[in-house]
Amino acid sequence: MTETLQISQLGDSALRQIAQPINNVHESWVQTLINNLMTTLVKSNGVGIAAPQVSAPYQLIIVASRPNLRYPNAPTMLPTVMINPRSLTHSQEMAKDWEGCLSVPGIRGLVPRYRAIAIEYTAPDGTMQQQELTDFVARIFQHEFDHLNGLVFLDRVESTQELVTEQEYLKRIVSTSADLK
Repeated sequence: MTETLQISQLGDSALRQIAQPINNVHESWVQTLINNLMTTLVKSNGVGIAAPQVSAPYQLIIVASRPNLRYPNAPTMLPTVMINPRSLTHSQEMAKDWEGCLSVPGIRGLVPRYRAIAIEYTAPDGTMQQQELTDFVARIFQHEFDHLNGLVFLDRVESTQELVTEQEYLKRIVSTSADLK
């Protein structure tokens, strides 16, 4: 039975710690943490989550883009568990787009991120994986990877004028989506 974990909120020191590598992905606590993170992610309508967000100081993230209440225009992908992830290379091109965070409820900000990145990580079965991520999925990875280094998206916002409330963000997204039709 999995459980929904409590998500650390901005100001909790757990969000500012540097995450430690996981040495043995086959230990039972690692699979338990993965299962509980997945449950927490789904219940919170997130598109990604990092272990430090639930006060677990380990290099473990889940990238799980899908349309939901928080990101109605997100592309759909299978959830991907990434242990000890690393960024290998990235494009020169950057793009600014809106981000929110389960640990910073009620606020969205325009954050510059690389449009494409090549990454490497250990899968839950212990195999090494490499992928190239682009656009929104690359953004999710970079956001979650920041959590492993004690950063939140607010640290990357270039101006406080690029912050809005969740309510204002959803108004903008709904009106933009309607304009595209």
